[in-house]
Amino acid sequence: MSPSNNSPNLMERVCQIIHEEVLPILHLDGGGIEVLGVDQGVVRVRLLGSCGSCPSTIHTVLLILEDELRRRVPGVEYLEAVP
Repeated sequence: MSPSNNSPNLMERVCQIIHEEVLPILHLDGGGIEVLGVDQGVVRVRLLGSCGSCPSTIHTVLLILEDELRRRVPGVEYLEAVP
């Protein structure tokens, strides 16, 4: 993996997409998401509220979000949910 995978710019781009496009949708159902960090292409997030306690939501949100981040942010390899 290239050193650019750990750059602050990568974290900023991930946070921007999540806060501008994902968070408003999750808020509609009483949920939320927190970006804990980005390290070597791994984006660590925590789902909050109603989203954090529903196994099907966790799975669905993570798969869709992971695909979208990988497509839009070079350097993102996968998403990891942290309880």
